[in-house]
Amino acid sequence: MSLLLFLLPLPLLLSPSLSFPFGNTSYFIDCGGSRNTTDPFNTTWLSDRYFTGGATSVVSEPLHFRYPQEKNLRFFPLSSGKKNCYILPLPNGRYYFRTFTVYDNYDGKSHSPSFQASVEGTFVFSWTSPWPENLARDGAYSDLFAFVRDGEADVCFYSIATDPPVIGSLEIRQIDPSSYDSATIGDKFILVNYGRVSCGSNQWGPGFSNDTDYFGRTWQSDSEFRTPNTTKIINSFSTRETITGTNQPPNYYPMKLYQTAVTGNGILEYELSVDAKMDYLLWFHFAEIDSSVKQKSERVFDVVVNEKNVKRVDIFEEVGSFAAYNWSYLAHNLSSTVLTVKFVPVVGAPIVSGIENYALVPSDLSTVPEQVVAMRALKESLRVPDRMGWNGDPCAPTSWDAWEGVTCHPNKDETALVISQIDLGSQGLKGSISGHITLLSDLVTLNLSTNSLGGTLPSGLGQQALVRLDLSNNKFLGPIPESLASATHLQLVLLNGNLLEGRVPEELYSIGVHGGTIE
Repeated sequence: MSLLLFLLPLPLLLSPSLSFPFGNTSYFIDCGGSRNTTDPFNTTWLSDRYFTGGATSVVSEPLHFRYPQEKNLRFFPLSSGKKNCYILPLPNGRYYFRTFTVYDNYDGKSHSPSFQASVEGTFVFSWTSPWPENLARDGAYSDLFAFVRDGEADVCFYSIATDPPVIGSLEIRQIDPSSYDSATIGDKFILVNYGRVSCGSNQWGPGFSNDTDYFGRTWQSDSEFRTPNTTKIINSFSTRETITGTNQPPNYYPMKLYQTAVTGNGILEYELSVDAKMDYLLWFHFAEIDSSVKQKSERVFDVVVNEKNVKRVDIFEEVGSFAAYNWSYLAHNLSSTVLTVKFVPVVGAPIVSGIENYALVPSDLSTVPEQVVAMRALKESLRVPDRMGWNGDPCAPTSWDAWEGVTCHPNKDETALVISQIDLGSQGLKGSISGHITLLSDLVTLNLSTNSLGGTLPSGLGQQALVRLDLSNNKFLGPIPESLASATHLQLVLLNGNLLEGRVPEELYSIGVHGGTIE
């Protein structure tokens, strides 16, 4: 289990003293916080009280947690709808997303919730009740890297059964779009962190120490990933010497990562938990920080992933001493839930500074942008109630239900999702129909019957794809638009029970275009 807004006045800068060619937009959101706070690392956290729906709470044992953003909670009861989101305006680019999630029996029900989370319309995380006891009480940070292409980032939560999703904090930082070999892998994947370890050190990074990582990454100690045999033979050591080749584009790995390492007289083995049937991107980090190694071939070892020898490493031959060396390996379609990494000695003892492991999650299809605009406009004009969960992308993720009353399907070339049906009959709606509805060029069926909708019908209603239209028993008035009156492709039109004037094609009279004051 690893992870992951509404409109902010202005983006926050990562740091006024730092400037990167890829930008430095970032957000730090204290979910459920009532006021802005500054943590001991001089990061300002914004209250989310204006950013989203749901309700606020605090953990049951506040003294057990360090910072306000770990104590405050935002949760989303079913009255807020099955799907709730934070939506943030951002420049297009690549971003690091990190969330803190905790239960700590905040509601006194002793029932940790089941829910899922998505980033940019792609399902990425799942929490299933009951959570492990330490996770429920202590919480966990989870993170990933994702591209933003539509000028806004959306992070959404989806209730399973009737459980309310919960979140403690949300961070988003802009990073180099070329990082993590995106030129080869492409931008159609989200990289979900399944283990980012710094060998021979304690946990460090933003939020845990004063050590700098320009991407905001935090690094776990490798101790919990070692096999029992490795724990018996491993030795940790460190240096204060400068390590060259650090903090360089595109990955900007910090120097601290290479100033600690582990070694041992034998095979060093790590076990990383993964989900089967997925591809994983592994990054390995080395530096020769033992001054007794003075030339190539004095320390050589093999890297073995799931019993496959993938690389022979001689750090000194590659970069010399006290210099960073890293490379990546792609493990395809794993059949096990454990990924093993071994460092096998050839000459001398292996030395390792860090390991990263990311699941490559394919980006899901998203709704055509102009149809998202149309649906958001309809949400406002129809005054769709919160309980219906009209938040985020109307159709994505495809593994979740679309917005209540909405049916979607892929477009012809299967590159995006489109709206094919809206069925909101008898929902107590009291607004009007936005003119943006004409952007729904794939809409086949529209049912808004038996509500209290009013105003005039928008010109253009009756677009080419529309086959069935039921606006009966509302309070619409004024003329029937020419686009509807001349729409011979319609198979069913129900307009009775309104105060409309005008005519529609004669052949439709027999199937309900009568009643009210239609002339």
